[in-house]
Amino acid sequence: MPGNKYSFNSSTPRTRLERLLRERELRKFNQSFHLSNEARDGNWEGDPYGSDSPNEGDNCGIQNEEEFPEGFIAGRTTGDAFERQDARTSKQRLLVVANRLPVSAVRKGEDSWQLEISVGGLVSALLGVKEFEARWIGWAGVNVPDETGQKALTEALAEKRCIPVFLDEEIVHQYYNGYCNNILWPLFHYLGLPQEDRLATTRSFQSQFDAYKKANQMFADVVNKHYQNGDVVWCHDYHLMFLPKCLKEYNIEMKVGWFLHTPFPSSEIHRTLPSRSELLRSVLAADLVGFHTYDYARHFVSACTRILGLEGTPEGVEDQGKLTRVAAFPIGIDSDRFVRALELPQVQNHIKELKERFAGRKKVMLGVDRLDMIKGIPQKILAFENFLEENPNWRDKVVLLQIAVPTRTDVPEYQKLTSQVHEIVGRINGRFGTLTTVPIHHLIYTLDRSLDFHALCALYAVTDVALVTSLRDGMNLVSYEFVACQASKMGVLILSEFAGAAQSLGAGAILVNPWNITEVAASIGYALNMPADEREKRHWHNFKHVTTHTSQEWAMTFVSELNDTIFEAQLRTRQVPPLLPTKDAIERYLQSSNRLLILNYMLSGFLLAYMLLYFAQCRFIFIYIYSGEGFNSTLTEPVDNIPGRRGGQIKEMELKLHPGLKEPLKNICDDPKTTVIVISGSDRGILDDNFSEYNMWLAAENGMFLRLTTGGWMTTMPDNLNMDWVDSVKHVFEYFTERTPRSHFELRETSLVWNYKYADIEFGRLQARDMLQHLWTGPISNASVDVVQGGRSVEVRAVGVTKGAAIDRILGEIVHNRGMKAPIDYVLCIGHFLGKDLSTKWVIGRGRESGCLYILETRVPTPVACSGVVIPFELHCRLGHLSLLIEEVISSDY
Repeated sequence: MPGNKYSFNSSTPRTRLERLLRERELRKFNQSFHLSNEARDGNWEGDPYGSDSPNEGDNCGIQNEEEFPEGFIAGRTTGDAFERQDARTSKQRLLVVANRLPVSAVRKGEDSWQLEISVGGLVSALLGVKEFEARWIGWAGVNVPDETGQKALTEALAEKRCIPVFLDEEIVHQYYNGYCNNILWPLFHYLGLPQEDRLATTRSFQSQFDAYKKANQMFADVVNKHYQNGDVVWCHDYHLMFLPKCLKEYNIEMKVGWFLHTPFPSSEIHRTLPSRSELLRSVLAADLVGFHTYDYARHFVSACTRILGLEGTPEGVEDQGKLTRVAAFPIGIDSDRFVRALELPQVQNHIKELKERFAGRKKVMLGVDRLDMIKGIPQKILAFENFLEENPNWRDKVVLLQIAVPTRTDVPEYQKLTSQVHEIVGRINGRFGTLTTVPIHHLIYTLDRSLDFHALCALYAVTDVALVTSLRDGMNLVSYEFVACQASKMGVLILSEFAGAAQSLGAGAILVNPWNITEVAASIGYALNMPADEREKRHWHNFKHVTTHTSQEWAMTFVSELNDTIFEAQLRTRQVPPLLPTKDAIERYLQSSNRLLILNYMLSGFLLAYMLLYFAQCRFIFIYIYSGEGFNSTLTEPVDNIPGRRGGQIKEMELKLHPGLKEPLKNICDDPKTTVIVISGSDRGILDDNFSEYNMWLAAENGMFLRLTTGGWMTTMPDNLNMDWVDSVKHVFEYFTERTPRSHFELRETSLVWNYKYADIEFGRLQARDMLQHLWTGPISNASVDVVQGGRSVEVRAVGVTKGAAIDRILGEIVHNRGMKAPIDYVLCIGHFLGKDLSTKWVIGRGRESGCLYILETRVPTPVACSGVVIPFELHCRLGHLSLLIEEVISSDY
């Protein structure tokens, strides 16, 4: 754009980072463009939420955290502001799905409803975003059993861009009050599963979980009804962990993101949840999973690796070839709203009143919390008492204002907490108070008597020290709001290290452990006596973060990342070879006259049996069956896993032929024009135990030992093979096996394999890394060996002992034994072993009818679908050179 100071490169971004940086610059340009238009049109006056009128009765909308994600101090406003979101045609629709709609609905008649919009943190985030059009889907918070009422409420909500999900009272009781609030919320905040009445809770757990799944399916049905192609579906919080799976089952192409507004606990805490695996896999159905902090994201990835046995990567979690991106997206606030509010006459009047009220005190401290067990209010008050004990000179110079809103007043634990706080405050005020003043002003508000938004901004503005002592908090935006209102006073923020905000505001705040009363008391003293220059530096550091990392920026960043995640997945899909054209493979198979089938590890037994049944009807087949680690997964009997677990180590290590393969394998082996080879990394004894009854060739230890089942074993090892290194490597393997629980190693005649498949994944990887470093600097530093690091194994073998090299020797023996003359015109190769030894490139193409090579690459552990490749080539050559031809074709650049 000529004359524009923003210059964008017109070239197409090639990497994900380039795309995201370009999107970020475009967002900044669009924001500056909108701001300049608003300033020119004179729309800067007042509060953009429509709350600058003193007659609107704005309140501090202190909501339950479990109902409105992180929107604690956001204020209430009229519906007009919510409807005033940019009405221009949007490029993309955004379906925001949360447990509660951002409205309060009151029934006034059979077909009449009164609605009041409650602007929480999430609503504030989306109100300021111009790039997409938001639609809200959720429960309205009321039971509407009749169709007339449902229809009327649906029509009323449609004017507010809201779509209701109607839940009956029983579902709400079991799903919301039961599973969400009684199971998930305490667990995610490190309170553990319910301690009292444990037996009753255990008995009702399954019914609550069933209701949870049912409710999530009801949300999914509403989303599916209103979904349009191209929409982005953004699911929120622990109430809807099952929703991504339900949505993907309806439409696999749907763009689905999921964001958690609470902490995600460590894997050791999460694994105590009976439904742990189901919830994790359901969340993994989403394309993008977001958390407030990196710690929460790391805990989620760790839970997926430790509990589900999946692969964690820097980008997220891989599950059966699908990558779910996992990232941190710290939410913010609409800082401009608070900054502009300070200039309003109502706020200035409140500030004047507060200064007059506390004129006799030099310093004002403030705490704003829900009266909840995780907020650490008792710890905060006890620390203040400790400070007054140690600093008598401050007793008449400082006052603590503690604002609290009760939640779940019908729960005994919360009633007990309320009584405890009242008792502590009364004791401290009686001990340090006078006839005219008390050190603690404990103000309890209710949803019917909420703190006015303007009064809250004034409180923030006159505060010298803000105390946030959460024992565990997803983010805690009170700290952000305090910083936004401190441009003139530059007060000090004391912040719990267990609040998510500590990750963002830790540099400018004083971080404390709220459990350490002495430390918090000392921090209060340090904050009250902090020099002005240090206060200023700390404040401006946090103020810059709060004003740049806004709620609008948070929402745009998440949706932008979600769109890019979909784009990246499409790029990966284009690079993945297509599925095996089964019908075409069978037709060509039946038309050919001399066939080679190479069957390998990681193919489901059902599919293999199905294919063998077809192939067994044909005239001439050469079958080459291989398994990389023994012959498990392709040919072995399946282990009956306990639901939610990964099976028993002992049973999995007992390699037995899959019973479903015995009959089709026997039919093929009995065909006089069929040659079958089973090549395995296992030793000769295991192959003898499982395949001696079949007429086939057996190749043990990757082809180093070969025999026809009617004859004896012969060796194909090179004459000059040096095995002097075995004893020293064996000692190293024994050492690490002793120090890595559930690991084991196999001593073979040409190699040693250390396997940590059943050990703790992260610890196993660390041990494998240490082992490799020790091997390279010691026992094998000068030895002629190859070291192959598998997914969860380390193998040391003599140079030249490879599967690719073994093919030549095996085929030579077979050709010599059977005197084959006719060329092979059909090859089917199924497996994942070639890539390790031949640096395989998987390519696709089609050629002449005379010959083709089908390669099924099954490195991805999917139960049915495998990648397939079709490559044309001439096979009029001697079988002794077949392996070289396969290597040449596979490594070519077609």
